[in-house]
Amino acid sequence: MGGSKDVLLAPRMNSGLGRPRLERGGFDGPPHRAGSCRCRGALLRLAHGLRAATSSLDSFLMVWKLKTQCRAYKFVGHAEAVTSVQFSPDGQLLASASQDRTVRLWIPCIHGESSVLKGHTASVRSVSFSHDGHFLVSASNDKSIKIWSVRHQRLLFSLFQHTHWVRCAKFSPDGRLIASCSEDKSVKIWDTRNKTCIDSFLDYGGFANFVDFNPSGTCIASAGSNHTVKLWDIRMNKLLQHYKVHRAGVNCVSFHPSGNYLITASTDGTLKILDLLEGRLIYTLHGHKGPVLSVTFSKGGEKFASGGADTQVNPTFDVTNTQTVDPPVIEISSSSVFSVVDDVSSEDLQYPPASDLATSSKRKSANETESAVHNVDKQTGISSSLGNALEHIVEQLDVLTLTISILEQRLTLTEDKLKECLENQQKMLLQGRQEE
Repeated sequence: MGGSKDVLLAPRMNSGLGRPRLERGGFDGPPHRAGSCRCRGALLRLAHGLRAATSSLDSFLMVWKLKTQCRAYKFVGHAEAVTSVQFSPDGQLLASASQDRTVRLWIPCIHGESSVLKGHTASVRSVSFSHDGHFLVSASNDKSIKIWSVRHQRLLFSLFQHTHWVRCAKFSPDGRLIASCSEDKSVKIWDTRNKTCIDSFLDYGGFANFVDFNPSGTCIASAGSNHTVKLWDIRMNKLLQHYKVHRAGVNCVSFHPSGNYLITASTDGTLKILDLLEGRLIYTLHGHKGPVLSVTFSKGGEKFASGGADTQVNPTFDVTNTQTVDPPVIEISSSSVFSVVDDVSSEDLQYPPASDLATSSKRKSANETESAVHNVDKQTGISSSLGNALEHIVEQLDVLTLTISILEQRLTLTEDKLKECLENQQKMLLQGRQEE
């Protein structure tokens, strides 16, 4: 996969209430040889910069730094297609789900250390960390949802009530609830303390491919196979907003950290950004050549990344027209430093102290990792003078885009006032005619 690719038009969202600013950016990552790329929860800022993780039908996952002339790490361990991947909140661990019926916990370093979590009897469709990083939830074609302890690497309990394949499951921000969606056309809300289903939303028009909580935990958004995006209030148990802005099934959604925006990914090849405060579509983004399967905002909300069936991953940058060649790929095979877990006993979901799962291994591999990073960066880095020039260009572009954004807001206000004046004038004319 060499040369230039289509790039996404990417919004920067610097404040919770401000309109996003469109900017160009693009990245041609190393290709997955088969099928589709997914990047769920894959963007975050760490000590070594912005990193992304993707999974694919080719049975491995990849982690790389998103910058010019970056390097990439290919992690090999799953026997079949990898269906989902997510970083832990602190970025020290990586969880993956696979059609080989397993969930894996990885320490994303050059040693490829991973732990295998067994318990599902069919393909695992999704995996997700709780917001404190202590637990994992997985959804499977065996119609079950399973909750795992990250610290003890064991199954805590399972949830059964769906009557068809479970496509996705997510923790609420406080970890007390789980939202799940299934091909039985239901979206269910579970209480993790009582291990019971407390609410169920039915959609007779089609099933949901993906579900997630908003940052405050009061609402959930579902991505429908019937081309729709729905927002549900879990306190009032009712539908709040219903969008039909795509021409094909919606595969994934992601809330902006402010909770004011929602980005959607669809089989129609587009991403769309919805303004939830105004209840309307504000941007349509093109770039993928085929179905867009996944999208996620970065932790700060200033960037997002998408993955598609065109084997292309599109992380976004602030630099205009950023393009990169294929990065060097380092293949890493899994080494089992954790015990393989077959224990399926149940215990109460509690909140233990912070996990120190990766601490000893990080210290052990720190010198070797830093050495490898230094060598690759030295070979592929750009000159400092060029970097400074690019930074200056970016600053000027920021000023320009901010100015455009302000002008857009003023134009919108002017249009609204003009519309209001015309409506008032029309009412006055109607009243005058009625009086006559």
